[in-house]
Amino acid sequence: MFNDKEVTVIFVLGGPGAGKGTQCEKLVADFNFCHLSAGDLLRAEQQREGSKEGELIRNYIKEGKIVPSYVTLKLLENAMNESINVNKNSRFLIDGFPRQMDQAEAFDAQVCNSKFALFLDCPEKTMEDRLAIRSKTSGREDDNIESIRKRFKTFIQTSMPVIEYYKSLGKCIQVDCTPAIDEVYQTIKAIVHEKIV
Repeated sequence: MFNDKEVTVIFVLGGPGAGKGTQCEKLVADFNFCHLSAGDLLRAEQQREGSKEGELIRNYIKEGKIVPSYVTLKLLENAMNESINVNKNSRFLIDGFPRQMDQAEAFDAQVCNSKFALFLDCPEKTMEDRLAIRSKTSGREDDNIESIRKRFKTFIQTSMPVIEYYKSLGKCIQVDCTPAIDEVYQTIKAIVHEKIV
């Protein structure tokens, strides 16, 4: 378990296409965070030669379902350890996680107490339009209209209760992500600066 006095964790939550990866890139540049994408870690693990969990991950992602918590938690914990030990970086943006209540509770109990959750709020139509554009170049198996719609449904059913949970703890900051990317980023940058600097 990491000490939350020494390790800073900010969850970046939002539906598929809300702009989590884009905004995280900008925060990394300005605040020297280590950006961990739960989705990227899972996709890398499913490709890794000899992975025991690869096939399981592939099937869950294809169905637009959430991979079991123990798999994602272990991948995140390993990546955090590597960042702290190799790069001496103990500030983390974790994007696309936690996606359901058991993940939120398990992370806080077993890995580290998070500082806060940044919720990138975006209408479904806007997210769908963005993902349709991204699908032309992303090469991601789950960037097709059928998987995208399944992911929206999963997000509403399982991730919105997580967001409500962090709101109830006073640990959720909601940002409207419909304006231009840079305008959204200025809002996020000010929030992060105030909370951690």
